[in-house]
Amino acid sequence: MRLGVLDVGSNTVHLLMVDAHRGGHPTPMSSTKAALRLAEQMDKNGDLTKKCADSLVTTVAEFSGIAQSSGCEELMAFATSAVRDAKNSEAVLARVKEEAGVALEVLPGVEEARLTFLAVRRWYGWSAGRILNLDIGGGSLEISTGIDEDPDAAMSLPLGAGRLTRDWLPEDPPDRRRIAVLRDWLDAELSDVAKQITETGRPDLVVATSKTFRSLARLTGAAPSSAGPRVKRTLTEAGLRQIIAFISRMTASDRAELEGVSSDRAPQIVAGALVAEAAMRALRIDTVDICPWALREGLILRKLDTGFGNGETGE
Repeated sequence: MRLGVLDVGSNTVHLLMVDAHRGGHPTPMSSTKAALRLAEQMDKNGDLTKKCADSLVTTVAEFSGIAQSSGCEELMAFATSAVRDAKNSEAVLARVKEEAGVALEVLPGVEEARLTFLAVRRWYGWSAGRILNLDIGGGSLEISTGIDEDPDAAMSLPLGAGRLTRDWLPEDPPDRRRIAVLRDWLDAELSDVAKQITETGRPDLVVATSKTFRSLARLTGAAPSSAGPRVKRTLTEAGLRQIIAFISRMTASDRAELEGVSSDRAPQIVAGALVAEAAMRALRIDTVDICPWALREGLILRKLDTGFGNGETGE
């Protein structure tokens, strides 16, 4: 059956459509994105602005129409950190349901981490042993680890690239002193978390998901997306440090010219790199493998495991 996932993230609204059946590899059919950067569109009261909500309603309605015209039998629509944390989230969700006809499910941060971990586990298989996964979004950082499909530990922290850009690095290019202060602050924020994660056991494989990590890996020489999802891509701590020294001196427009950095991600890639660096330092990680599957694929896999709303098995 054809299944759609509508992901209202902190940076983009993303519609992924796949042909899927239980026990099989979900086959991507199309991918449509709109960069709304919700994590950067909060007013001083912590509300999503009216302009931002208007854009969200319009985009969700448009993408829902695309899913219907493309033959999607079921559309899973969800929102993550930016909508979850907005003070006026209930009002925004009500508008989306009334005007766009789509009921968005707000995923808790820990559930994001668990679903992403499921996707990573399925991608690498049981032979990978204990996996530690890192995922940087626009509003939050998710960390999960375990030896099964359900992680032993899953955490969500308000350390997303968009959020930290808005709160810490508003200058373009970023202020050098504020970068240094942010580094120290991130170390303090991750200290206790790192202890909890390491207590679960030493990982056999360390993995990173999300566009932020893919962009950083590309900047350090990893294969482009055109090479396909099965090409091995890695990001090293040493390479990350070199990239931070380089991109933190550039303006957002100059960063947007770099291979692997889109114009909508360019303003927040420095903050994302600093979060990645701090997480790897706190967890004593030298290298991460970049996994092409993440939250959207986790939702699809969970849906295939549990069956469909209309009673079909998906087989």
